[in-house]
Amino acid sequence: MSQSKIQNPKSKMSRRDLLRLTAAGFVGASMSGWLENMAAAAAQDPQRKRSCILLWMNGGPSQMDTFDLKPGHANGGPFKEIDTNAPGVRFSEHLPRLAKHGDKLAIIRSMKTKEADHGRATYLMRTGRPPGGPIQYPVLGSLVAKELERPDSELPGFVSIAPIRFLSPGAFGSGFLSPQYAPLIVGENAGNFVVQGQQQDAAQFLKVQDLDLPTGINAKRAAARVKMLDEMEEDFIAERPGTASVAHRAAYQRAVTMMRSEAVKAFELDKEPKELRDRYGRNLFGQGCLLARRLVERGVPFVEVTLNSVPNAQVFGWDTHQDNFNAVQKLSGVLDPAWATLLEDLKAKGLLDTTLVVWMGEFGRTPKINAQKGRDHWANSWSTVLSGGGIKGGQVVGKTSADGTTVEERPVPVSDLLATIATVLGIDPTKQNPSNVGRPIRITDPGSKPIQEVLV
Repeated sequence: MSQSKIQNPKSKMSRRDLLRLTAAGFVGASMSGWLENMAAAAAQDPQRKRSCILLWMNGGPSQMDTFDLKPGHANGGPFKEIDTNAPGVRFSEHLPRLAKHGDKLAIIRSMKTKEADHGRATYLMRTGRPPGGPIQYPVLGSLVAKELERPDSELPGFVSIAPIRFLSPGAFGSGFLSPQYAPLIVGENAGNFVVQGQQQDAAQFLKVQDLDLPTGINAKRAAARVKMLDEMEEDFIAERPGTASVAHRAAYQRAVTMMRSEAVKAFELDKEPKELRDRYGRNLFGQGCLLARRLVERGVPFVEVTLNSVPNAQVFGWDTHQDNFNAVQKLSGVLDPAWATLLEDLKAKGLLDTTLVVWMGEFGRTPKINAQKGRDHWANSWSTVLSGGGIKGGQVVGKTSADGTTVEERPVPVSDLLATIATVLGIDPTKQNPSNVGRPIRITDPGSKPIQEVLV
């Protein structure tokens, strides 16, 4: 789209005109509002597709200590509730910055599933189907990447930042979809940095590996190698046509495109203002959220950021079987500034209206506190949160009992949550894709229904 067509909705001044004035010194810092208006105009362009950022809480976060507190009950624990800027919406005192964005949040307090094993529950939440059987289901990110991809994009449609895959490898793949919709993984081996509390800049771990040419190979020689490989694959496909062969070649070509592209500068977080990086938090999750914004800004339709371990918390992610309250407080201390800043940053860039931000883990934690001051696995009644673009915020959907053990109102199955996400992104959840067993499979299970209360 031509820059001259992106106008401030109030002044009708084009971006090109403003840049000319800026270069001439007529527009200074006092006119910074113009930039936000132009960003909003660009984001509202009908040609712009929606995006999704998934904040994945590895290990299963305690709903009782984040978004569904039970003050005064024995199961409630020591945390207090605080008001948000949305009337009647209250949650943990350890999420104070996020509370200023309560009007943008739709808290689903009535999630109900049957899987309380890490591996199985992770697969269920990320694919919408329980594990087992011959069908290789794709994860949500792969489905979104396929539906919202741009053929001319120089970046993959699905990027996974700092994932923990060993518990459920199948929950991080493209399944029966083409390998080109598998996630680009960055920062997977950065967990030791967080656990050990080292002081290096987290951004160094959020780089795409192996983009540089091998030592001693110049650009001309590398191009010749790529050309030779492409010709060999073309011959191979001619003799052995098939989906797998074509998909492999497409994925390889996309990787080569990214290696040669300026788009990889999205991963250069040091280009961002120091103050903004500080607001996100100089940790793996905070910088991962900043990277997610930069990728969405460049048209990547699905980015996920995993919050696993934090320094000085003696637990694996949110798996707080012991010392739950100290661990959740520390995890919340990382989550709160990163999530709040992400919403603010998306808004400043004119991207919030087109970007859905989802917060969830594989399940919740037991309402009853165990002997180690921890909470165990719990799938009967727990919470997820939707925020940002296409969501009617400032509300709570569903209700759990006074002790937190049961869903009393509006139970929400996984298939309904994923159908809601698809609908918000402009994807028909009833659409079918051919599978590895030869029959078409819907994006979400038959019978799934979007959560109408949260749809704008």
